[in-house]
Amino acid sequence: MKLAMIGLGKMGANMVRRLVGDGHELIVFNRSPDTAIKLSKELDNVIPVSHLEELIKALAPPRIIWLMVPHQVVDQSIADLLSAGMSKGDVLIDGGNSNFNLSQRRAAELQQSGIHFVDSGTSGGVWGLENGYSIMVGGSDEAVAIIRPILESLAPAKDKGWGHVGPAGAGHYVKMVHNGIEYGMMQAFAEGFELLEAKDEMNLDLQQISEIWQHGSVVRSWLLDLMADAFSSDKNLSSLSDYVDDSGEGRWVVQDSINLAVPTPVLTLALQMRFRSRQDNSFAGKVLNAMRAGFGGHSIRPVE
Repeated sequence: MKLAMIGLGKMGANMVRRLVGDGHELIVFNRSPDTAIKLSKELDNVIPVSHLEELIKALAPPRIIWLMVPHQVVDQSIADLLSAGMSKGDVLIDGGNSNFNLSQRRAAELQQSGIHFVDSGTSGGVWGLENGYSIMVGGSDEAVAIIRPILESLAPAKDKGWGHVGPAGAGHYVKMVHNGIEYGMMQAFAEGFELLEAKDEMNLDLQQISEIWQHGSVVRSWLLDLMADAFSSDKNLSSLSDYVDDSGEGRWVVQDSINLAVPTPVLTLALQMRFRSRQDNSFAGKVLNAMRAGFGGHSIRPVE
């Protein structure tokens, strides 16, 4: 199939590579034109464009356009595509990590112009090129049928690793929950390895333990594989900061769990621990010390 990819970051560029490798032809656009040009020199069947008007003209209707951009710029990207000439029958896919509420709204707005909107929760990171992507798709049956060959090419196998999970917004909702679970799993591994590292008298080898767990253990996983790789290159992780960022999905999960009155203590605490990692000095900790000193006369550590 012939389609366009807008956004050529690590995910977008590798998705182009995987699609081209399975016989698709790509029109590519990036905010930095040099990135698109460089990718076209690397791959056959990749045509770079420097303006969205060129992208629209390069595709015969009904056009298939895949957005792989930060969620903060999706609305502007849609507005720009509409101005450039996107029209009735076209299919617009948002493959980034957008809020499902916004995806529902975007689908309803584009439907008024006869444009299909598909929200594709996409997981796989930088390893997706080799292993394929896990794809959770929301949208109409008609739209998903049109783009099915693309999804089959991106997935680990033609009939595995992707699915039409529901109406518009459902793809991003499922991906949001997926990422919330990811937060919890990562936090559990982090706490477990910190406990192992603190047991000084046993002189435990964290790389050895992570490699043992990779085979036969009930906690074996890709995340554990990544930990084993990290320990093999930096046994004490001395080159890394303990500051942990979040990209938004964890917050949305917690917010929706409150809206639905569904308890998610593990996912919520995992998000809160990321917030804690960013504090050089916790004011809450100072308040706790003040109370301990006040009611029990406990000694407290001064500021260093």
